[in-house]
Amino acid sequence: MTSTVRRPEVVSAEPVAGEDAGRVETRLARLVFGPSGQPRWARPGLLALLAVTAVLYLWDLTNSGWANEYYSAAAQAGSQSWKALLFGSFDAGNAITVDKPPAALWVMGLSGKLFGFSQWSVLLPQALMGVASVGLLAATVRRLSGPGAGLLAGAIAALTPVAVLIFRFDNPDALLVLLLVAAAYCTVRAIEATGGRVWSAPTGWLMVAGVAVGFGFLTKMMQAFLILPGLGLAFLIAANSPLRQRIWALLLACVAVVASAGWYIALVELWPADSRPFIGGSTDNSLWQLAIGYNGLGRILGGSGNMGPGGPGGDAPEGMSGFAGFSGSSGLTRLFNTQMGAEISWLLPAALIGLAAGLWLTRRAPRTDRTRAAFVLWGGWLLVTAVTFSYMGGIVHPYYTVALAPAIGALVALSVRELWSRTIHPAARLTLAVMAAGTGAWSFVLLNRTPDWLPWLRWTVLIGSILVALAVIAGTRGSRRYAVVLAMAGVLFGLGGASAWAVATAAQPHSGGNPLSGPSSSQSFGPGGMPGGPPDADDARPAPPGATTGSAPEGIPTAPSAEHGPTFTSGTNTELVTLLEQSDARWAGATLGSGSAAGLALNSGKSVMAIGGFTGGDDSPTLAQFQTYVSTGQVGYFIEGGMAMGGNADSSGSQIAAWVKSHFTATTVGGSTVYDLSRPVTA
Repeated sequence: MTSTVRRPEVVSAEPVAGEDAGRVETRLARLVFGPSGQPRWARPGLLALLAVTAVLYLWDLTNSGWANEYYSAAAQAGSQSWKALLFGSFDAGNAITVDKPPAALWVMGLSGKLFGFSQWSVLLPQALMGVASVGLLAATVRRLSGPGAGLLAGAIAALTPVAVLIFRFDNPDALLVLLLVAAAYCTVRAIEATGGRVWSAPTGWLMVAGVAVGFGFLTKMMQAFLILPGLGLAFLIAANSPLRQRIWALLLACVAVVASAGWYIALVELWPADSRPFIGGSTDNSLWQLAIGYNGLGRILGGSGNMGPGGPGGDAPEGMSGFAGFSGSSGLTRLFNTQMGAEISWLLPAALIGLAAGLWLTRRAPRTDRTRAAFVLWGGWLLVTAVTFSYMGGIVHPYYTVALAPAIGALVALSVRELWSRTIHPAARLTLAVMAAGTGAWSFVLLNRTPDWLPWLRWTVLIGSILVALAVIAGTRGSRRYAVVLAMAGVLFGLGGASAWAVATAAQPHSGGNPLSGPSSSQSFGPGGMPGGPPDADDARPAPPGATTGSAPEGIPTAPSAEHGPTFTSGTNTELVTLLEQSDARWAGATLGSGSAAGLALNSGKSVMAIGGFTGGDDSPTLAQFQTYVSTGQVGYFIEGGMAMGGNADSSGSQIAAWVKSHFTATTVGGSTVYDLSRPVTA
């Protein structure tokens, strides 16, 4: 009996290779074009938006040098000391913290530890957070209103001049915006999710939103809470769960806010005060008091060091609400004035019109309607934040308005989508036309405030916007190609003025505590301790009252003495920097206030104590503490010329300066008066 041995069946390799190639091609197509359920242009459009945003935010990133030296010096301290990183200390010796919570400094300090401390490592995280904010905003709007609206919202936010300014700068607002947009995204996911139990998907997403807001508090304190009414109301109205569960979810989200912010406040309050830095800006070495006082009610009502009525920081100049030199007098028109208008208001009128139109169009929609939920969420964000900024009686800087950029972008995109889908109705076309023409007219006004800069642009934007408005009123007559061209023209002329201003912002160096967007950086308050120089000849925006040569960190609005004026110790004094580099003391030097200390620390790489903190008005260190530091060899030199603008004759800074002058000999180093604290005057 013969047996037949079957040979294994040979499968041709060609079909397998073809199948593998097909799978690879499918994966590549999904990567490039996104899921099959969305338009093929959606994913490429998003990638293009992120690429352009990255170029705008990253190109020549270090043209501003150290930007705000106050925060850069603190980031340097964090890169040198884990303790300084934890507490947000201004100096690596841990004498005093900055007058803000430390979350933004955690990011910059860790970047310095990872990449080596430099101007680039300080500013890189800011730019990347800007790109992430734009992408997350586009994703948030897309979930409720489609990919087209998402791309438009992201583009508007990316090209808002104050956003370009802040995402290329080292102030805390970059991280704040990212966290707030993340909170909005999580709220939208909570609205979309289904579940009738307490621990369901809506509750989980809403609690994550609360965590984002809590860390926003650890970035810039109570400003993070301004978006809560909009987020909470949108969820309460539109979430796909029973009312009882919606209320429980909101309560648990509030617990998440408190827990994610409160752990750090508890840590600081429970940490022994004599083994941590003094909390800068507070009156009693308390982070909680800083949140409620200087950075809380003081910002809203004035006082508490905010140059408002009755505060220890002094009263505002006569006729001004708060310190009008920064942002103008309070009132509904503040966001449109010469100080703030060019930062944020380019599309603000269109956003307000769009919000009203969107709420009207969705007035009869079901409770869970996602479009109306989006208008409630972003409208609440915009209105609460805008009214707060408009009526703040304390210090308010124009760059704070970056927090409005996501809401403006989202509302314009949402309303344009809803109105465009209803252009069969004359009222919808008329509303779109008013938005287009109004944007062009307001852009003309803003550009006309700097009449010598690109004078042709304001006329081009105005005329183009009016033509677009007339074409919208006439209608598309069913032509898809005509509709696409018209839509592109509307975006081009609507964003033309803001985009040009944004590009000019990226091309300009900015420094100090009051940077402004646009083709000149005239109203910058930098490290020297006083208001910056007068505007350039072609800048119609007024300088603050009393402004003079020099600059100061955020929050210093006092004018110099009319008789003598201030004297500053420059961080570029190479002889003094060399002297500090040779010191091995805990603090190589000490000076009054942070204005001079920041530049000296950054250029020497050494820890420099800012006596009295930011403005020199904090009672830290006390005279007794400073004497102990000196007697134990922990302070190398005392440098005269710092600015104690928040202090007085009885402040610890004044006492320390008087004690040093009476016990040590003055020498001149590169034009600066310096006292060697290791060599007291002999009897």
